[in-house]
Amino acid sequence: MREIVLDTETTGFEPESGDRIVEIGAVELINHVATGRTYHQYINPERSMPQGAFEVHGLGDDFLKDFPVFGQIGQQFLDFIGGDKLVIHNAAFDMKFLNAELGWMGLPLLPMERAVDTLAIARAKFPGSPASLDALCRRFGVDNSSREKHGALLDSEILAEVYLELIGGRQTSLTLAGPARRRASDDEGAWKAYARLSPLPSRLSDEERAAHAAFVDSLGEGALWKAL
Repeated sequence: MREIVLDTETTGFEPESGDRIVEIGAVELINHVATGRTYHQYINPERSMPQGAFEVHGLGDDFLKDFPVFGQIGQQFLDFIGGDKLVIHNAAFDMKFLNAELGWMGLPLLPMERAVDTLAIARAKFPGSPASLDALCRRFGVDNSSREKHGALLDSEILAEVYLELIGGRQTSLTLAGPARRRASDDEGAWKAYARLSPLPSRLSDEERAAHAAFVDSLGEGALWKAL
């Protein structure tokens, strides 16, 4: 199962008011494990930045002018995320901006049902408790000390750790083994156990087998094991 943990940075809060995406960061998970494959892109918003807006990244406001506009990287971004689930904190915000940018390009929009909203998961799991990314890092002991200056890729990496804790920790099932062998017809992500090609040899010694038979005989004729 492939999932993409995603974060964006923007010039403001409303694309309809002219705000644009200035940075995208994404982390690939396979079966809830980070693969090390990431996507990161700064974007020229084609507009003036609010005074000091990008200084939160530790960069000057003129930093973005030499980067590509969204129209030049939109398809590349879609190719990276494919058709997989998007794990986002406060998904409505990021999806709103992504779909605005994609719509202006004439590219396919991202259905909201593709988004897994970690903010909603946290609020349902811990009602009444703070559910910001920083608050969840404190709750789960996730190191966010490098988050003094925000960045989309850094936030995605931190969110990936928080997401795994929200859904039950890094090992979310009782299947502790690595990837199982699959048949070509198997659905992606559906784990199946396969029969052994040859049965394991018995580990019972002759003495153990004889002791068991004697024990069964001692139970009398009505013993359940004798009826089987």
